Amino acid sequence: MDAFFASAEQLTRPTLRGRPVLVGGAGQRGVVAGASYEARVFGARSAMPMHQARRLVGAAAVVVPPRGAVYSVLSAQVFDALRSRVPVLETLSFDEAFAEPAELAGASVTRVQQYCTMLRALVRERTGLTASIGAGTGKQLAKIGSGLAKPDGLRVISPAEQVELLAGLPVRKLWGIGPVAESRLRSLGIETVGAFAALPESEAATLLGGSLGTALHRLARGIDDRPVTERAEAKQISAENTYERDIVTLTELRTAITAMAAAAHRRLDRDGRAARTVVLKLKKSDMSIVTRSFTLPYATADPATLAAAAQRSAIDPAQLGPIRLVGVGYGGLSMVRQESLFPELDQAVPEDLGTEPDHDPEPVIRQPEQPGGQWFPGMDVAHPDFGHGWVQGAGYGVVTVRFETSSTGPGPARTFPADDPGLTRADPLTSLS
Repeated sequence: MDAFFASAEQLTRPTLRGRPVLVGGAGQRGVVAGASYEARVFGARSAMPMHQARRLVGAAAVVVPPRGAVYSVLSAQVFDALRSRVPVLETLSFDEAFAEPAELAGASVTRVQQYCTMLRALVRERTGLTASIGAGTGKQLAKIGSGLAKPDGLRVISPAEQVELLAGLPVRKLWGIGPVAESRLRSLGIETVGAFAALPESEAATLLGGSLGTALHRLARGIDDRPVTERAEAKQISAENTYERDIVTLTELRTAITAMAAAAHRRLDRDGRAARTVVLKLKKSDMSIVTRSFTLPYATADPATLAAAAQRSAIDPAQLGPIRLVGVGYGGLSMVRQESLFPELDQAVPEDLGTEPDHDPEPVIRQPEQPGGQWFPGMDVAHPDFGHGWVQGAGYGVVTVRFETSSTGPGPARTFPADDPGLTRADPLTSLS
């Protein structure tokens, strides 16, 4: 999918089409989760600090918080559309997958182009989003082809051209060559895939390790016989968040754990399984990570029980030090669910079990994607007279809302008093209607 997160925002908020959109946290520690192609021309990209991306794009940048529920639904629609033509998909992420249609074995380049054109049209028809497709004799070449095709394109790498195409690429383009391996090869004057492929296989194995070096050498020569298979079910489902301000009290930490436990549970609920082990992840301000886990005597999908288990692993920041990231993960996943004989004990938070309570005042946890206040930019809202919209700006007692969805085209903007009783939070999924 092309710039998936940003494209999803432009789809559901038509005013953003053609504008440089940055999806991610707006605070000092915010990170870009997705950038539209209009933003990428300025040098903005995913995983870049948001403040750097905003500086590159300038005043035209539109920053919106991630809306995972919207991306999840659109991702499912994309893969459902593809599976209607190709039963087996090997998904790599929300927005990328491999397919190996049986009818394309030994097909001509023209036939492959026709088939992929049909798939791209199908995705566009079902979702309104654009996909780029790469095709080749193996996964490595298909992935390279999709990169060459972006945005909104198609690239078929024929067997006749694959050796020459691979030879001229930087060695880093090989799937599995990271910064360390690249540095090691460059120090020996090996900068292209062709130069790496020209090495004896034994030397490649010596340089990069036996099995890895051999496998990468085969890929460099265009030999890739890895089958496309459905990915195994996730072994853990989790959610985490980096906070704009360090968490320094136990009360703040418990609030954050509650939020992350709920976010992880929403994913667990969609997955349809139950969990037995609850893992708490804490990243301190010095970037060190502490993890603790609590294992229940049975697998459950009950949110209160799982949240309480996460709270049992909490460590007072007064002892641990300031915390910048909190994550909650559910493991020991199973399709079998069992009800507890003593739910009141399993759902009791540590204070209920005799732990000394924290008497600090209730904090305001400011997440990067929600910079505080009743209304914040990017929030989905609804009004009885104007329908569904999203907040474009808020402050000084007023809030400006753009009323539009994926089906309306660019909509009108209206400004309301911040305490207008008709303005309420809305389900982000309504923007897909």
